[in-house]
Amino acid sequence: MTTTPLNTPAKVVNTAKPAAKSPRRRAREFALQGLYQWQISGNDEAAIAAHLADIAGFDKADREFFVGLLRGVLAQHAALQEQLQAYLDRPFRELSPVEASVLLAGAYELSNYPQTPYRVIINEAIELAKSYGGTDGHKYVNGVLDKLAAKLRPVEVEAKRAARAKS
Repeated sequence: MTTTPLNTPAKVVNTAKPAAKSPRRRAREFALQGLYQWQISGNDEAAIAAHLADIAGFDKADREFFVGLLRGVLAQHAALQEQLQAYLDRPFRELSPVEASVLLAGAYELSNYPQTPYRVIINEAIELAKSYGGTDGHKYVNGVLDKLAAKLRPVEVEAKRAARAKS
């Protein structure tokens, strides 16, 4: 029997494979990259889509969802910014490009994909902000989208809160 000294931590090897990303998750990631590119370079939708199509993994994304998300945010960005501004602590233009892109995509989904539960949309936005954004950007994204969801989907949000209160 071998023992490990008390001051030496035992090595733990994680043999679990990371969960495969769903086609929708991939589509959101590519839409985020496209929106970031749009904010930084000003490229149009065609140039963005052509660039992203060459990136590994794009073929595994939900293409229809990606196109709808990218095209929708680009078409409605002014209205989405206006909706979001009510819940921001600074002008939209002062947000980092990553957090701004995540918020725009989340706001678009909340407005245009009622079949997707609002918590799923917010959780996906949080994960994108954690992966691509600043250290605490995900907390900011969570707070803003949670407030926007309460405005855009009051019945769904209230039902979720009522269910949580019962448990």
